[in-house]
Order: sequence, then C-alpha cells, then structure tokens
Amino acid sequence: MMDENLKREIILENYQNPMNKESVNDDRYIKVNTNNESCIDNLDIYLFIEDNIVKDIKFDGEACAISTSSTSIMINNLIGKTIDEVIEYMDEFEQMVNGKEYNEELLNEAIVYNEIYKQANRKHCALLPYLGIKKALNDYKNK
Repeated sequence: MMDENLKREIILENYQNPMNKESVNDDRYIKVNTNNESCIDNLDIYLFIEDNIVKDIKFDGEACAISTSSTSIMINNLIGKTIDEVIEYMDEFEQMVNGKEYNEELLNEAIVYNEIYKQANRKHCALLPYLGIKKALNDYKNK
C-alpha cells in the first residue's frame, strides 16, 4: 500500500507539472474531447498510433487536480504500449477505481487513485481521460 502523503505528492506533482500538456495540430493524431458535465473538466486528448503501438499522447484543456493528474499519469503509462496493452491497463484502472481487485504492478503510480471509489463524485474525474482514450481507440478501429 502506498503512503497517503506520497499519494498526495504524486497527484500534486502531476497536476502542477502535467506530462505532455500541449495542443496538437497534426493529422496523424486522433483528437477526442472528454468532459465532465458536473464540473469544469474539459479535455482534448490527442492520440498517435502507428503499427498498433501508441507512439504519443498529448492533452490540452482545463480540468481539476484529479482529472489533470490522472491524465498525466495515464499518458506516462500508455506511451509505447500496444493497443491490447492499453486496453488491459485501462481495464485494470477501471477495476481499481470501482473498488474491485486490480493488478497493482501493471498500474504503476496510477494506484494513487486506489481509494477514489469512496468518493463517487471524484471517481469520474479520475476516469475522464480513460473515457477519452476509449473514444480515440474506437475512432482508430473504425478508420
């Protein structure tokens, strides 16, 4: 189990200095929007897939600390993975935020959200970028 202070530190670091936060103007990227109707969260996610591998992910927009940090951590964990590995990772994350069993090693520092299921209103914030990636993967498969 991860120490509560370390969890807060990781979330804060990824909120204040998120990885890959920039807008993209490149046709090779699939752009999707994901938002939370009950708060300010509104993110554009840009996904670049080549040869069935996630080569790059960027995001832009405005979001709370949980959504922003969750997006940053997710991006860090998904770049370089195959589509199947991405789906497996996302399934494990969903299991965790729903309070079910999950593979801690697979999720790396995303386990900072392992108790978010106790706060239903925050759960959607943590899941928001994953919903965006699901949309982008559907767009990719339908190309």
